[in-house]
Amino acid sequence: MGTVYNIVVAGAFMAGLGVLLALFLAIASRRLYVYEDPRIDQIEELLPHSNCGACGTAGCRNFAEKTVAGEIEPASCTVNTAEQNKNIATLLGVAMGNVEKRVARLACAGGHHVAKMRAHYGGLSSCRAASVAGGGGKSCSWGCLGMGDCADVCDFDAIVMDKQGLPVVDLAKCTACGDCVDICPKNLFSIQGVSKKLWMACRNEDEPDAAEAACEVACTACGRCVVDGAPELIRLEKNLAVIDYEKNELANRAAIERCPTGAIVWFENVRTIKGQAAKKIIRTEPLPVTA
Repeated sequence: MGTVYNIVVAGAFMAGLGVLLALFLAIASRRLYVYEDPRIDQIEELLPHSNCGACGTAGCRNFAEKTVAGEIEPASCTVNTAEQNKNIATLLGVAMGNVEKRVARLACAGGHHVAKMRAHYGGLSSCRAASVAGGGGKSCSWGCLGMGDCADVCDFDAIVMDKQGLPVVDLAKCTACGDCVDICPKNLFSIQGVSKKLWMACRNEDEPDAAEAACEVACTACGRCVVDGAPELIRLEKNLAVIDYEKNELANRAAIERCPTGAIVWFENVRTIKGQAAKKIIRTEPLPVTA
């Protein structure tokens, strides 16, 4: 009889405790409830779910939240189609916005046919690994190692390696996510607006003679582009012509015309144009390894 009584008391206690806890949770739920705009879920469904961060947010969910809050324009999602961004704008009753397309640009033109190799690298086929193991064997310690880490990390198949061992960015596919910027051990990639047509395709800061000896298309700091370009657009710094990309709207093709190596170039849609004075290189075979 005592045992049955104990079971009944224990059962009643547990039932009472359950009721109290349920009541507590119900009250807490009401008091701690945070309203979330249902449009956030709707907008998230219209996004590509790539969570690439190209828009400057922490991911697609965060982008949806900021778009609803009016902190970012629908057009800021560069991965989405224009139609989907328009649908987001229509849902919110706002303008889609006009965000300039941005793409990854490579500050190196030193492929196997123009850049010399001082040693043969036979380790793991990775730029990061090669950069640790003696710099990968390239005479230009600033140049692209050509093993395709950037192409491997690109989720949008926007980078392919050409026959000279240089990454080529497909402007139509590039979303400016920045993964190639992060992975490159030589810091050769940066994200730039497509309207910035003047570009320095070299980062070699060695003395001019040493730079050109290592790579035929290296900047030699001759200063001609500085003279020919718009005032204060280009400066010489650490043996290298440096473009102020914030002033790129002042640029014109005059700045590239007298460059003797073609290190400074002009982008015209998908074409890369060198100046008239740039040396003409017809060689396509890789240069031999020289000690």
